[in-house]
Amino acid sequence: MFRSLRVFNYRLWFAGALVSNTGAWMQRTAQDWIVLTELTDRDAAALGITMALQFGPLLLLMPVAGLMADRFDRRRLLMWTQGIQCALALGLGLLVVSGHAQLWQVYVFALLLGIATAIDAPARQAFVSELVTDADLSNAVALNSTSFQSARLVGPAVAGVLIAWIGSGPVFLINALSFAGVLASLAFIRRNELVASPRLIRARGQIRDGLHYVRTRGDLVVTLVAVFLVGTFGFNFPIFISTMSTVEFGKGATEFGLLSSIMAAGAVTGSLLAARRTRARLVVAVAASAAFGLACVLGAIAPTYWLFALTLVLIGVASLTMMTTANAYVQTTTDPAFRGRVMALYLAIFAGGTPIGAPIVGWVANVYGPRWALAIGAASGLIAAAIAGFWMLRRRNRLIAESAVPRPAAPSSPEDRELATQEIAIVESTTDRTS
Repeated sequence: MFRSLRVFNYRLWFAGALVSNTGAWMQRTAQDWIVLTELTDRDAAALGITMALQFGPLLLLMPVAGLMADRFDRRRLLMWTQGIQCALALGLGLLVVSGHAQLWQVYVFALLLGIATAIDAPARQAFVSELVTDADLSNAVALNSTSFQSARLVGPAVAGVLIAWIGSGPVFLINALSFAGVLASLAFIRRNELVASPRLIRARGQIRDGLHYVRTRGDLVVTLVAVFLVGTFGFNFPIFISTMSTVEFGKGATEFGLLSSIMAAGAVTGSLLAARRTRARLVVAVAASAAFGLACVLGAIAPTYWLFALTLVLIGVASLTMMTTANAYVQTTTDPAFRGRVMALYLAIFAGGTPIGAPIVGWVANVYGPRWALAIGAASGLIAAAIAGFWMLRRRNRLIAESAVPRPAAPSSPEDRELATQEIAIVESTTDRTS
């Protein structure tokens, strides 16, 4: 489960990212809280706009960010993007502490943070492949999710206590300080031990080449469609949790932070289960998507605060199982020369859909109530599973039909061999169930 931590560079990166991610989750909780309770009168739509501004640049800057991740030194690029995010956290923290923060200023900082994150994200995802060998890449991706979700477990709870004790402003300043962890890890990484990664030479049509590569891979296309649906309409957890906590159950900052941490406990479990698997399988991601939809249904009908908290554990396990498996599948089956551009597209589809989904889900929460907003999340998981399951069923039927016809050779590329292995596993599991 923890085999990637044997590598010094990955171990150093993991520790630095854990510190920085904890601070980031503290800031996210504080930002959601001041927008919802201090700068507006529990306006879920304003929270949705903030999320849209923060995640929108991932969609708009995806082609450029992915190309930068494939062309430039990823370690240096990450040092710049992490430093900029540190400065933004410091600036917003000083505004909040001084009592001069206004809603439009939070919007501006959310947009600037979104731009920095858009450039940072594909480089950070692809950088993992330079820290470990291909044999450990799937495990390293899962442990990255564990780090992120462990921070999510601690960060919101600590933020909730600090907001109730000393106010929201200092939380932003603590996040600015936490960037020292990841910057230090980038500075002290042993560059001579990094796994060599091909660098693109400047040429025309490289963004188009990346998109063409994805179009030729049906498994990647269906994975990205499922990720888009769930990421756009299902992963609006700040809206779900904050409105259910404050509007539906009438709780305060401490209980709000606790709910985020409870869901993160399930998310950590999901990511650790993914880390135990030797390889990422598409069928696991599809099953987890369906489980996510069903867990959201249970959350939408939960009658009490603590029963809702229990459903958040299930939502956390299912959501991280799906996304970690999908992420690892995309990374491990993508040609290394295209990895930065493909991961940029993955992240743009996952988080870039938030500008579409968050305002819609926020509006539904305002007009019809938080439970109906959760129902939208449930529908996204079930529809995504249905689409991907239908594609896999058609693929299986075609594989069975073609198996009766002699073929001259086995799949020639690593991607084809991986997909063929997945298909054979699907056929075998289906046969077992039929028997």
